[in-house]
Amino acid sequence: MTPYSKDFPVSWEELHRNARALSWRLLEQGPWKGIIAITRGGLVPAAILCREMDIRLIDTICIVSYGADEKGDAAMKQGELNVLKGVEGDGEGFILVDDLVDTGRTAAKVREMLPKAHFATIYAKPAGKPLVDTFITEVSQDTWIRFPWDMEYTFSTPLADRQGK
Repeated sequence: MTPYSKDFPVSWEELHRNARALSWRLLEQGPWKGIIAITRGGLVPAAILCREMDIRLIDTICIVSYGADEKGDAAMKQGELNVLKGVEGDGEGFILVDDLVDTGRTAAKVREMLPKAHFATIYAKPAGKPLVDTFITEVSQDTWIRFPWDMEYTFSTPLADRQGK
């Protein structure tokens, strides 16, 4: 049984608008040496932040936290953390960016790796929120955020029909 009872689809326009809002907040706190994106979710927000903040130095931390559940649904179950690629240093002067902080497991791991980085996300859930320095939107813990790179246009069942009315 999935712990997610709500579905929150995010459009490309909404993601871009929120990433620009994140850029505004971060510009006030700079200057910054560069951006470190947590792959894969942090790649698109990092690209937008780099453009909006005129930052040219970008690196990645490659970490896998979501695996397939018993039914083979790759997006719905958090597995063990596996660091595929790290970065040198302690993160001082860098923005560490991801699309969201959920349970905080990935955030705790990257905080351990880069304790002096400024951690920024677009979306934050209550369990992970204390681990980030800057975020734009808080969503409930039982919400599954569907990012535009995970979706295609298709029919959407009305909310009332989903609740059995």
